Amino acid sequence: MKKLMIAAVSSGSGKTTITLGLMKLLQNHGYRIQPYKVGPDYVDTQYHTRITGKPSRNLDMFLVQDDERLQTLFEKEAQQVDICVIEGVMGLFDGLGVNKDFCSSAGVAKQLNCPVLLVVNGQSASTSVAAVVKGFSDFDPAVMICGVIINKVASDTHYQLIKKAVETYTKVPVFGYLKREEGVALPSRQLGLVPDREINDVDEKIEQVAASLEKTFDFNGLLEKLPEEKISYRAPNYPQYSELKVAYALDEAFHFYYQDNLELLTSYGVELSTFSPMKDQQLPEADLYYFGGGYPEEFAQQLAENHSMRKSIKDKHEQGAFILAECGGLMYLGSFFKEDDQRYPMVGIFDGISEMTSGLRKFGYCYGEIERDTLIGKKGSTLVGHEFHHSIFNTQEKTVLKMTKKRDEEVVKRWTGGYQKKNTFGSYLHLHFYQSENFLQTLLEQVRSGL
Repeated sequence: MKKLMIAAVSSGSGKTTITLGLMKLLQNHGYRIQPYKVGPDYVDTQYHTRITGKPSRNLDMFLVQDDERLQTLFEKEAQQVDICVIEGVMGLFDGLGVNKDFCSSAGVAKQLNCPVLLVVNGQSASTSVAAVVKGFSDFDPAVMICGVIINKVASDTHYQLIKKAVETYTKVPVFGYLKREEGVALPSRQLGLVPDREINDVDEKIEQVAASLEKTFDFNGLLEKLPEEKISYRAPNYPQYSELKVAYALDEAFHFYYQDNLELLTSYGVELSTFSPMKDQQLPEADLYYFGGGYPEEFAQQLAENHSMRKSIKDKHEQGAFILAECGGLMYLGSFFKEDDQRYPMVGIFDGISEMTSGLRKFGYCYGEIERDTLIGKKGSTLVGHEFHHSIFNTQEKTVLKMTKKRDEEVVKRWTGGYQKKNTFGSYLHLHFYQSENFLQTLLEQVRSGL
């Protein structure tokens, strides 16, 4: 097995496009690929999975603050493949605060001892690219930058000029480039890329990038530079809850889930099933219902028109069913979604109205101290999570979480959030079930004891 991280000088350098194209190129040549994403991203991982046929995994140093557990999340998928491809996040050394090793691509690369292919934007530059590469390679020699790929190159002549400069002034090899082409870029919306399931020609776009890289990128030369290693992984033994059933919402409106969360549930013996709030008429039988994030605002009319499903969820809540909702799930469990002068009725468990805003309302890692016993933990315990939303939830419901955002050991923001009604918990907080050894067990114990 070989491994490679694709990182960039900064966001907007073309890291995702090149990652997808390289995955497709490797797939076309018969390589078995296990994809990963640094950070709490949901959308890029769906593209990875689409290309490779293997669920992509998130590697996040804040959501999983245990080195051994994070290493396990990497190794458990790396045994039966030819190469593990990790897409970085933001710029190579960008993380939480100024610590270049915490929650950054560089930090994960060092922890996994993983070589890095650095993506550099070559548009409107030539020899200056060498200065950028030299700065990155010298900044932390413990990060193994094994090579460079130049993005947004105007012509082969332009590329040769950049390549010569980089290899003259640094010891880092340049393996190729991606030419600047119109119509190849994937569309974006408020939370990043538009999900792959909403783009009709997504496969053609990715294939186009792969075809371009086939001509201009020496992927065989890169692969020869990557060391071969063996992974020996032994699955942990987890307590079993085989009598429990968990059903989670899955359709165009709700599809933000960490694959490792879902699989950890099955490792605990839980039976999983899915349902669609947009298309199904009622909830399936289950002991816990899980509404992840997504884009309910894009499908508000369809969600509102499904009266039967909304009633089914509200009835289950009134009967004491256990329900967990994150971000978009919280919006859906509110009373209404408001867009301009239009109000779309939602489930109505929480008395509140959600609406979109012009900019990000909350963004980044945060801590949630639980102020009363809830579905996700006992009073006094603290959770770690991630918020990233362009909406607000206007409500008079009493909050149950004291939220803080810290950077470089200093609190930079405080707010409250999270709501508990009967056995239903909803908040904007995205949770990783591996955040502590007992997080999921505590949740499942509450569900089991409440049956």
